[in-house]
Amino acid sequence: MSIETMRQEYSYGSLDESDAPAEPFALFARWFGDAAAASVPEPNAMTLATSTLNGAPSARVVLLKAFDARGFAFFTNYDSRKGGDLESNPCAALVFFWPTLERQVRVEGRVERVDESESDTYFQMRPRSARLGAWASRQSSVLPSRGALEERMRVLDAEYPGETPIPRPPFWGGFRVVPRAVEFWQGRSSRLHDRLLYRRLDANWTLVRLAP
Repeated sequence: MSIETMRQEYSYGSLDESDAPAEPFALFARWFGDAAAASVPEPNAMTLATSTLNGAPSARVVLLKAFDARGFAFFTNYDSRKGGDLESNPCAALVFFWPTLERQVRVEGRVERVDESESDTYFQMRPRSARLGAWASRQSSVLPSRGALEERMRVLDAEYPGETPIPRPPFWGGFRVVPRAVEFWQGRSSRLHDRLLYRRLDANWTLVRLAP
């Protein structure tokens, strides 16, 4: 099949204003629950788009680890490329795509670091190998070889044997995207998709429908 003719008709569902609560987080929680119940692979996977202070963009897939009325949180190495972008230009966009449900959610907003206590709590929830990996990898830096990374992991494994507590690295923690806009997209037939956009207005949210 040629790429020009690759096309899928969407018919799973619809999204009406009557289905939309006053703020976006309740609807996101409902849709996220639907994605998990439908066994969508890694329903918390999201594309994170950042840019430098000069506007050079980059994007990658990361994992959502918490969400509530404050926003959407993920964890990373602060010294990574995305960490550097967010420190110099604390704005970001997120995209969740759940193809089984023919849905996507777009989030735009400012970014802040999560509290250190929250980062500490999440870090200790991670598997031991992931905690060691956070220390082993200076994310986005140039590696001389795969072997160098694996040797660093072996050294750390010996340094923290068994149940020895592994502290959170000072260069690792969470960011939270505090949304100013959240768009819910439901695929529909004939490409006449449903798009409902929440915009934050001070402490309240407004809701509008966008053309597909």
